[in-house]
Amino acid sequence: MPLRGTGQAVTPLTGSTSTTKMASGMLTRRMKRELEMLSRGAAPGVTAWPRGSGDRLDRLEGEIAGAPGTPYAGGVFRLDIQIPPEYPLKPPSIRFMTKIYHPNIDTEGRICLDTLNMPPKGAWKPSLNISTVLTTIQALMSTPNPDDGLMPDISDQFQRNRTLFDRTAALWTKEHASGSSSSTAGASSSAENSKSAPGPSRPEESKREILVEDSDLED
Repeated sequence: MPLRGTGQAVTPLTGSTSTTKMASGMLTRRMKRELEMLSRGAAPGVTAWPRGSGDRLDRLEGEIAGAPGTPYAGGVFRLDIQIPPEYPLKPPSIRFMTKIYHPNIDTEGRICLDTLNMPPKGAWKPSLNISTVLTTIQALMSTPNPDDGLMPDISDQFQRNRTLFDRTAALWTKEHASGSSSSTAGASSSAENSKSAPGPSRPEESKREILVEDSDLED
């Protein structure tokens, strides 16, 4: 005996699917434009490229060159960049993969920066982009904010003994960030470079140690 219909039509979810595809397409086009801008050197000292084969644009690798005249000069610092589906309405998630001695960057590479957080506590705006964010992080490296630090011991050292801070930060840069840049290799080989390039340690080394004894504060 054939079943009778309920009289209720089933409406396919074409609307939500279409909206999702449209949003995904807009995000892809925006990310391609942003990466093209970075590849042209629009922001000196910073760059980013798709991780792995380059098929996905929601997971990037980035690099920031330490600015001259700072303890990070000569260092190349690798970053992991995750782009949310809501970008640019929501900020990217960025952390350092290279160890760095800095008041505003913790042992897991997390960054204390208003630009990376939504209002009202943060200062993210949809008009910002990956280039401007990386440039802002580079500026934070050059000008730490110890009053809003993630590492209390390093913040205290920065304020009380700047000479010792600079010496220790420079030593960390030499030990962990002296590897050559991988940005020139291009997206197709970025995964291989991240495995073979010497230098940067990964955040599994979760224990950060001050390299000097307290008695050195009197130097």
